[in-house]
Amino acid sequence: MSDTKKPVRIGCYSAFFGDSPEAAVQLVKSEGANLDYLVADYLAEITMGIFTIKRKQRRIIKHMGGTPGHGKDYVLQFPQYVLRKILPDIIKNGTKIVTNAGALDPVLLKTVIEELLVELKLPKIKVAAIEGDDLMAQYENENPMNTVSLSQFKEFSSFSPVSPTKHDLLSDRLPKPDEPLISLHAYLGARGIAAALDKGAQIVVTGRVVDSALVVGPLMHEYGWHKQAKVDYDVLAAASLAGHIIECGCHATGGNFTDWKLAANSPYGGYANMGYPIVEFDRSGEFIVTKPEKTGGLVTTATVSEQILYESLDPAYYILPDVILDLRQIKLTQVGENRVLVQNAKGRKPTEWLKCCGIFMDGWKMAGQIIIGGAEAKDKAEAVGRAVRDRVNTYYRENGIDQFRDFNIEAVGGETLYGPNNANHSHEIREVVLKMTAHHDDPEALKAFSLELVATVTNMAPGITGFFDRPKPIPNMIHFPGLYPKKEVKTILDIDNQKESIPWSAWDDKASFDKVEPIESVPEAVISKDDDIVKVKLIDLAYGRSGDKGDVSNIGIIARDPKFLPYIKRSITADAVANYMSHVCKGTVVRYDLPGLLALNFVLTQTLGGGGLSSMVVDKQGKTYAQLVVTGLEVEIPSHLLRLSKL
Repeated sequence: MSDTKKPVRIGCYSAFFGDSPEAAVQLVKSEGANLDYLVADYLAEITMGIFTIKRKQRRIIKHMGGTPGHGKDYVLQFPQYVLRKILPDIIKNGTKIVTNAGALDPVLLKTVIEELLVELKLPKIKVAAIEGDDLMAQYENENPMNTVSLSQFKEFSSFSPVSPTKHDLLSDRLPKPDEPLISLHAYLGARGIAAALDKGAQIVVTGRVVDSALVVGPLMHEYGWHKQAKVDYDVLAAASLAGHIIECGCHATGGNFTDWKLAANSPYGGYANMGYPIVEFDRSGEFIVTKPEKTGGLVTTATVSEQILYESLDPAYYILPDVILDLRQIKLTQVGENRVLVQNAKGRKPTEWLKCCGIFMDGWKMAGQIIIGGAEAKDKAEAVGRAVRDRVNTYYRENGIDQFRDFNIEAVGGETLYGPNNANHSHEIREVVLKMTAHHDDPEALKAFSLELVATVTNMAPGITGFFDRPKPIPNMIHFPGLYPKKEVKTILDIDNQKESIPWSAWDDKASFDKVEPIESVPEAVISKDDDIVKVKLIDLAYGRSGDKGDVSNIGIIARDPKFLPYIKRSITADAVANYMSHVCKGTVVRYDLPGLLALNFVLTQTLGGGGLSSMVVDKQGKTYAQLVVTGLEVEIPSHLLRLSKL
């Protein structure tokens, strides 16, 4: 345990499976970094899907009497390309590492790390593994053809965390009895990580934990929150917020930032040397967000606000295993260059439920791309796409094969993301990538699509070139969120050749968590008849950030100035966003106020074509949606406010 009179410094080097391994080197070796903890988030729904389908295939092969080979169901990048580079430094500095790189097999990764220490002739240090998140493990160990019962599973609503609402019918769809369940993982909390650190672990690897637990666990250990009789849910909420802000890497330091040129052209290399985030957490619950000195990017109230809204739903109900985080009244203050003070996170007792992530299989899909150049490229691409679809369907019909279940055509580069809101100049577009995605129940049938895709080069439009790899059928996996009873899930700590179950903290089983305290909402704009009203692009008045939760997307809008917010709220209504995004949003749009952040959050259901794993559209995760909205919608505002803002 470090000196808790000074802030605990935690840096995060990875936002996803594929983030730069050099980020870990930066955080460990940067001048003045002095980290107490280095954390890394590798897992997303797509990542879990990739791992689980490979494991499922191996287990079925073994069950059928074959030889499946040995699987490495953890993030191989972590021991091979990260730890090898930084182990001597973290041992020297006393920095501890916490990561979910264990994926489906954290215990195996623990063994790999211990072997690596021996190989590199480094001092022996304690390594711990946290497991228990795999809700299908006990079933598949007995028979991989069996699936876990969903009798205790509760559907998750994007609008009300645990109570049925009129919106529940718009949630992600659940598997039918004949659709094989591939995986079901609970999002574990921070107590297992804290227990591992209590026992002296210097490296802790986990499976599926809630992302913020990678930060909450170390802080829980440092300040002994899990040992206190009375829990301060506000400081737990603050720790969870700190984890949420830095778990997505450079999202908090200028990555994906609306004013992108500020980050791209920032000192010390800009995009080429982006600084990864660090939090300095005080035991009071206040914390600073910063980054290493002499690195690119920037940390401002705007960059931090964008990340706070990223992938959020109802801001009053950020449901986590150890606390319910309320985002509505958070206060951000710029206290120095690349230093933002975060205050006023609010927390409540957690629920009796854990969020879980399930994946099931629904047929097969195949995607192929070709480049089309020349005049009217978009029109040519769409004509070619329709022709390929119709040729293959004719072949199916003549050979007694079912038609495509779905077929999607996109001319990437032709503003297909904007739908009917595009610039309507398709005749002027001279270069696109034609992306075609097919969905079918039979992987063999999809081979006809692969053949016809290649044939377009000689029998269709002029200007076709640049074939990518010949496509192959892949399982069409569908992610679905849900809730699972905490009492049915065990957090298992594996350390010192022993395993023990870590108890949950007390939860609220009286549903009082559903009675959120009201706050003062964003005031309504008052427009006088004497006001000179002008229309301004939303991007001139606000920042935007969007993200995904299964088939649900959120679009966060943050005012650049407090006086703009009422006018943004007046013009950018839920109906306005629903109408503008109607080409992708097939569900409901709900708007929430976050007055502390000068922000509005829009939650759009049935918007991503089924979600990142199964979607056939080019933007499977809604990453572009905020940009579509801030550049496409306009705000009515008195002209004198714009003049004042420029003084």
